[in-house]
Amino acid sequence: MKKIKVSIIGATGYSGKELIKILLNHPKVELIHLISASYVGKNITDIFPDFLNQLDKELIGLDLHKITQESDLVFTALPHTVSMKIVPDLLKKEGMRVIDLSADFRLMDSVTYTDWYQKKHDKKSKILLKNAVYGLPELYGKKIKSASLVANPGCYSTSAILGIAPLLTNQVVNPEGIIVDAKSGTSGAGRKLSLGLHFAECNESFKAYKCLRHNHIPEIEQELSLLYYGQIQNKQKKTVKISFTPHLLPINRGILSTCYLDLKDGYGDEEILDIYKEFYQNAPFVRIFSPPELPEIRFVTKTNYCDIGFAIDERMGKIKVISVIDNLSKGASGQAVQNMNIMFGFRENSGLI
Repeated sequence: MKKIKVSIIGATGYSGKELIKILLNHPKVELIHLISASYVGKNITDIFPDFLNQLDKELIGLDLHKITQESDLVFTALPHTVSMKIVPDLLKKEGMRVIDLSADFRLMDSVTYTDWYQKKHDKKSKILLKNAVYGLPELYGKKIKSASLVANPGCYSTSAILGIAPLLTNQVVNPEGIIVDAKSGTSGAGRKLSLGLHFAECNESFKAYKCLRHNHIPEIEQELSLLYYGQIQNKQKKTVKISFTPHLLPINRGILSTCYLDLKDGYGDEEILDIYKEFYQNAPFVRIFSPPELPEIRFVTKTNYCDIGFAIDERMGKIKVISVIDNLSKGASGQAVQNMNIMFGFRENSGLI
C-alpha cells in the first residue's frame, strides 16, 4: 500500500511535536506540511533541534487550499475554539479526513459545549457535530474506521473513561456518586507560557486546580452516560454525573486517575478481573493488572498504553480503579495516530509502542 500524505496544523505545540516524532517512524506515512502560526518560514529543527538529521521541513502558514489539495489526512493540534473555524473548510475536499485534537467536536450537544467553553459553533461547524466520531478506539473502533472527522479525546477523559467503562457497561457499579481523582504532568497544560508552570512554581509541590469546572467533565459524563443509560430505557434522559478533581504533578508527562465507584453486591476480585479482561480482549493498548498489583506512571511513559488496576474495598462497598496513561501519547498524539491507523486500515499499533 502506498504511503498516505499527512499534514499537521499546530505542529509546534507539545501534541504537534509528539505527532511528528511518531509519524517519522510510521512506515505508511509521508509528512507533507507542518503548519504553525508563530514560526512561519522557520525550519522545524529551529524550533525542535531533536529532529536534526531526521526531518528537514519549513513551517508554513495556514494555506487551506494548498493543505487540502496535497494531503489525505490532516491533524489539527490547535487550542480549543480554534479548530471549529478551520475543520469545516478542510472537509470541503472530497475524501479528506481530519483528526482534531481539540475539544471542538467531542461534545454532541452544542449548548453544552458553549456552557463549558464559552464559544458557540457557527452553522458549518455545528453540522459537523452530528458526523464527528469520538475517537476512543476501544469503544468506537468500527465508527472510526469510516469516519471523515474524528474528535480525539481529552487526556483526563481517556484515562477516566477507559478505567470505568467495563464496570458501567456491565452494570456492576452504581452510576451515582462516581469520584475521579486525577493527577497530570505539566505538559498537559500545553506549551504556552504560564506562571504556574514555571519550574520554581511547580517543582517540589503538588496542587489541585479547577476543582469545580474542568473542561473534561462534560466529555467524561457524556461517554459514561452512553455506556450506562444508552443500553437501557432512558425516558427521563438520565445522565451519569461525576465529581472530578485534577491535580498538577511536578513531572513532565503522565496521568494517574483514581476512580471511586459503589460496587454492587456479589463481585470479588476474580469476577471483576474477568470483566476487564473480556471487555478489553481486543484492545492492544490496554493492559489489565491483577490484584493486588497496581499500575504506575513510569510503566506507560512515552508509550500508547493505558494500564488499569483495581482494588475492592469491602468495608466501604467500593471499588477503586487506577488508570494510567501518558498524556501526550495515549492522551493525545499516540491515540490520534491509533485512530489514523484504524481509519486507513493499517495495523492498529503501526508506528506506536
